[in-house]
Amino acid sequence: MTKPVVAVVGRPNVGKSTLVNRICQAKDAIVHESRGVTRDRSYHDADWSGRDFVVVDTGGIESTKSEDPFSSPIRDQAVAACDEASVILFLVDGSVGVTDEDEAVARVLRKSGKPVFLLVNKIDDPGKDDALWEFFSLGLGDPRPLSALHGYGTGDLLDEVIDRFPDEDEGPDYPDDLVNVAIIGRPNVGKSSLTNRIAGENRAIVSDVAGTTRDAIDIVVEHDGVRYRLVDTAGMRKKNVVHEDIEYYSMVRGLRAIDKADVCLLVVDSTVGLTEQDQKVAGMAIERGCALVLLLNKWDLMGDAVEREHVMESLATRMAFAPWAPVMRISALTGRSVSKIWDQVISANVARSQRIPTSKLNALLTRMRETGHTVVKGAKRLRVQYATQTGFEPPTFTFFCNSPELVDDNYERYVENRLRETFELVGTPIRLRFRRKEQSER
Repeated sequence: MTKPVVAVVGRPNVGKSTLVNRICQAKDAIVHESRGVTRDRSYHDADWSGRDFVVVDTGGIESTKSEDPFSSPIRDQAVAACDEASVILFLVDGSVGVTDEDEAVARVLRKSGKPVFLLVNKIDDPGKDDALWEFFSLGLGDPRPLSALHGYGTGDLLDEVIDRFPDEDEGPDYPDDLVNVAIIGRPNVGKSSLTNRIAGENRAIVSDVAGTTRDAIDIVVEHDGVRYRLVDTAGMRKKNVVHEDIEYYSMVRGLRAIDKADVCLLVVDSTVGLTEQDQKVAGMAIERGCALVLLLNKWDLMGDAVEREHVMESLATRMAFAPWAPVMRISALTGRSVSKIWDQVISANVARSQRIPTSKLNALLTRMRETGHTVVKGAKRLRVQYATQTGFEPPTFTFFCNSPELVDDNYERYVENRLRETFELVGTPIRLRFRRKEQSER
């Protein structure tokens, strides 16, 4: 069942992200004293009095005369959030009063036809209601005092907000489980362009400026009857070049998105090739047990066959630690091969979730014994007696043997290669465990 949507809008630095965190009882939205921290619209789950809904945090709407190059797309994102919302929360700053930007936002909201709650934030003293009077001039009904930071007024507000929601039996039914897909990579490699291309709409702001995306942006799309949550993450730089607090918190949000992801799409700039930072980002996804697909973006700019071959050779060398990850050559700008990404996402997610019967694993183990490949150290010889799958997402296999301390990296690679040759494990990392099994006495 689709959840009602609550959009939080207003000019910059009035406390929108603080209110979102207060409603969601979390710290998902980045809060900072700087203007313009939030740019794209981001989605956060919330509930109140047993009613689930989604809160949309939007960027600050500035005057059309603003010199900020992002002001226009930020405004478009906020308007789009209002269009899909069931209820709109319009936040203003009670410590400043009515501004021209507030009036510009109010003009847009009066035309929306949606229920709008005018919230005067930063009223930390409940007795100071005199600050409310001038906000009647915005023409959006009675202004309500609020303190997003301390929680004053939020409970009564949410009681009235959920009363404005559509009936729970309205809207289509959807399964609760979604496949989480994180789009990851360095700054300015085309992640937001790819997100917009897959989603079929401009949900993320695209710019030539590195670091345009500052928060993880959730987008739910449906493909062949299955719903996917796409998360466009902020670009991940090396730690020693992360200068701003905002950029640091953006990187933390990106790591959280990877933690929740089933499949990670690592976007690489083909014109630059796979860098050390790309390797580290891929390693983060693998360590967290995510399936992985590599996307060589901007392939349409690679006109020289020699240059293309060099990129592929470099990729094979730098990704030697994950040769099982499929590689696609795409262009988010032109749409080249973007539709084929779904096939890789589906197959990688299936491989990550699969359960292999114990009988098939031990049949493979029997064939491996017949090759005679094992580890011998001094008088000790490794004997693997039994294998079973003990986990999934990602697949985890436990091998019971006489001397697990004999297992070295070469033998682990040998076992992993045999598993991948025998079973469909493309796109997913696997975990191998070796445990001691004492032979029973005669």
